[in-house]
Amino acid sequence: MAAAKYKQYYQNMIVDNQKLFADFLPIHDGFVAGEISQEEFNMVGAKVVDVIRDWDRRLCSAMGKGAYSKYAEKLSEKFWGEARKTYPQIDRVGVKVE
Repeated sequence: MAAAKYKQYYQNMIVDNQKLFADFLPIHDGFVAGEISQEEFNMVGAKVVDVIRDWDRRLCSAMGKGAYSKYAEKLSEKFWGEARKTYPQIDRVGVKVE
């Protein structure tokens, strides 16, 4: 059985940006452990989030208009869910802590 389209796009994104994601994983894990500052996490994480958003747009762009807009929204959530499996704190990129 073929993988779902969003999973294929996610795998393609990881392969195409292998170095970026490989560099981000220890920073993400260090941030979770409290060893990496929010600033460093944001600096590298911003590039990762930009790549994820770009691939999300590629996946959902054709469906975003008309009758399939609700489907595109759910597909986008599934795509981001794949990213959150590996990087659970990805939503904290760009958050300013005072």
